[in-house]
Formats: sequence, structure tokens, C-alpha cells
Amino acid sequence: MSYGSMPVLERVGFTVPAGTGICVTGENGIGKSTLLRCVSGLQQPDDGRIRVFGATPGSSPEFWAAVCTTVEPPTWYPGLTVREHAELICRAHGQNPDEAGIGEALERFGLAGHADAIPPSLSSGQKQRLTLALVLIRPSSLLILDEPEQRLDPEGRAAVAEMLVEYLSTGGSLLMASHDDKFAVASGSELTTMESLHP
Repeated sequence: MSYGSMPVLERVGFTVPAGTGICVTGENGIGKSTLLRCVSGLQQPDDGRIRVFGATPGSSPEFWAAVCTTVEPPTWYPGLTVREHAELICRAHGQNPDEAGIGEALERFGLAGHADAIPPSLSSGQKQRLTLALVLIRPSSLLILDEPEQRLDPEGRAAVAEMLVEYLSTGGSLLMASHDDKFAVASGSELTTMESLHP
């Protein structure tokens, strides 16, 4: 993978087994987000092959039912409240909003008092917590998260790490990029660098 004449990803190879987490670390500009975008099906590699659950990323509705990512900034629907965004996510994935635990999820992310607010009115940290709450409330088999610890205070990072451990314990898989090794380890992920992904 390259941008113009600048190579970004070369000879990268790895596998994320079910129920495990991998966190890619490294400096900005080394290709972590590009890697996540390719695995998410949001960017096509120049060469090579990527398989997620045996298929090309982004090639089917089944892929998007199984994979949830925060690589792209979230889309906030005008006029919908925080709770209504969560309800919409649930309905889109075949869940009954009344049974999906929306109230509990918002409580865990410190957003219960903002359930009737519209997302653009939230602080950057609150928006990040809402994004993660929406990712974790819907069913999925693979989470692809780009620096989920961003804009979270230490307490928030610890809470999210605990939730990711819970996600892995249910058989879900996790691929993420992070600058916070402590957070990554607390989330149950194995640390790796871009360099070590070269077979």
C-alpha cells in the first residue's frame, strides 16, 4: 500500500484468532490507521489479499453485520438524541431497543444524564464515549478500533478496557491501534508493532 511514491504498508501479514485482541502500536504516520482501513474494507490495498471471516472486507452485508469499526468518524443524524441514536443502531441490527440495555450502556459510559441531548452538543470526550457505547451495544464478531482511548480520562480508559475484556470473553475479536500500551494490555490485547507484522 502506498500514497503516491511513498510506501505505507509493505509485506504485512497477521491473523487475529477468534476471542483474541491485537493492538498495533507505533508513531503517527507509520501506517496503523491505513492498516485498519484496509481490514475494515474502507480502503483497497494496491496488492496482496485481506480476508475477514473468509471473505473480502466490505464485500457483503454479512461483513458489516459481523464487523464494527471506529476508523471513520461517526455520522450524527440531525435531530436525533443520544438515546435515539442508540435505539437506531439496535433496530438496524435486529435488536429490540427495550431489551438491548441502552440505559445500562449509557450509564456505564457516563452518558445517562445526556440521553436527551443531541450528539453535536456533547464535548469531544463525551462524543468519544458515545461512539464506543454504540459500537459495543450492537452485536458483532470483530471490533476494529482506531485509538479508542483518545479524549478519555484515566477512569474512562479503565472502564473501556474492562468492557473490551468482556467483549473478548464472549468470543469476539479485537484489532485496534493505540498509543497507550497500558490501556491496550488492560483491554486484553497483545501488543505488536508495525515492524513485527512483516512475515
